[in-house]
Order: sequence, then structure tokens, then C-alpha cells
Amino acid sequence: MKRFGTSSVLALVLLLTGCLYSLSGGGGLPRHVRTVAVIPFENETASPELTGELHQELRKAFGDRLGLRDATEQRANAVVRGKITSYEADVPVSFSADPTRATSARRRLQLRVDVQIIDQTTGKVLYERTGVSAEGEYAEREEAAGRKQAIQRIVNDIIEGAQSQW
Repeated sequence: MKRFGTSSVLALVLLLTGCLYSLSGGGGLPRHVRTVAVIPFENETASPELTGELHQELRKAFGDRLGLRDATEQRANAVVRGKITSYEADVPVSFSADPTRATSARRRLQLRVDVQIIDQTTGKVLYERTGVSAEGEYAEREEAAGRKQAIQRIVNDIIEGAQSQW
């Protein structure tokens, strides 16, 4: 009977310990990382709108998906920096060879960025990747829709990649 009691107590302790385990910050981040500053990416392309659109989506994703609070660079536990290195739009994907048919052309664009996430407490680079790229497809004269697709894919890659590194 005493043996059953010891086993029960041990099982209860293990169960409670497991229930108390949780991740601080978000998705495998170091425990002390609770705030983030996403610095607008340097833009080496001729499309100035990319900087603001990517910045907004990254800030939203770090908050919504990782549970981090937005902060200024001076107060943040982690800083996200990067560079938009390439933006190629208006690449034909499909079109109608028959001028009598009303088939709209499809276009594709490609976006490429370099990104770095730095833990400001330790000075350690938490995640770094060059050449993160994504494509977006859109109907003729609707480049913004394709750009939004590509930006969402870039943001997903950054969030998922960063989570897998930590």
C-alpha cells in the first residue's frame, strides 16, 4: 500500500510540473524576450511602398503570432532589422495568344529580403537569414494584390524560421 502512495505522489508531482511548464514570450523565444522593435527595413529597390507594408505586417505578426509587445528600439528586448534587396514585378505568367478571347493576363512578382533578429539583452543574434524570398501572383494592373501575397509569405517565413531557431 505504501508503494502505491509513493508512486501516486511521484506521478502527481510530475503531472503538476508538466502543467506548470510554459513558454514566455512566444514560440520558443528566450524567456526574457517579451518586447520587440521592428525597425523599418532598408529598401534597395525602386518601390518605396514596400518598406511601410513589410514593416506593418512584421509588427502585426510578432504581436499576434508570438505574443510580443511592440516597443521602441531603446526599450525592446529584441530588435528586428533587415534589408529589402530585390523586388521584381510584372513578370508575365500567362496570357491569351488569341486577341479575340477575353482572357486576362496573369503576372508574377518576386520579393527578396535579408533579416536579422538580435537579443538586445545578451547581444546575441537570435536569427539571421539572407535571401528570404517569396512570390506573389496577380491579375494585370493589380500589382498591390501580388505584393501583399509576397509580403505575407516573407513574414510567415521569418516568423517560422525564427521560431525554429530559438
